[in-house]
Amino acid sequence: MTTQLSVRHVSADDTLAKPLLADLEREYDGRYGEFFGERASTELSRYPASDFAPPHGAFLVILEDGEPVAGGAFKRFDDRTAELKRVWTHPDHRGRGLGRRVVAELEAVARYRGYTAVTLTTGPRQPEAVALYLASGYTPRFDTSLPAEQIGIHAFDKSLVTEGARA
Repeated sequence: MTTQLSVRHVSADDTLAKPLLADLEREYDGRYGEFFGERASTELSRYPASDFAPPHGAFLVILEDGEPVAGGAFKRFDDRTAELKRVWTHPDHRGRGLGRRVVAELEAVARYRGYTAVTLTTGPRQPEAVALYLASGYTPRFDTSLPAEQIGIHAFDKSLVTEGARA
């Protein structure tokens, strides 16, 4: 049986985004509880859907046979930098490279929209996310030799300018 993967750009309040956001809230609450002094729903409602809309943002989902299995978004951080947010893969579909595909798709859209860099943060209880960003070429803005809980928020950056384009 062959499955069909497709990428769809949607608004952050689209029906296809709801499973992604609901699962992120469940997962964040399970991993962090009140670790950061607030529930995940507070973080997930911090930015309006318009922050993730063109021309400064994007929200996408990867569909498998029409069902959301992964997704993510970016919003404007500054004139040249996009900030990745809401990167997610459904628990039943992890380990298939979908997270890398989401990140690559978001980077391509950000580059197309004129951004030259990407920034993001993730939490200390998300080692899979840290591994994804390191494997995707992101530079950590923290000492990777320290214990995750000691670091706290894990910040990363990546240039979207290729070496040939800099010359």
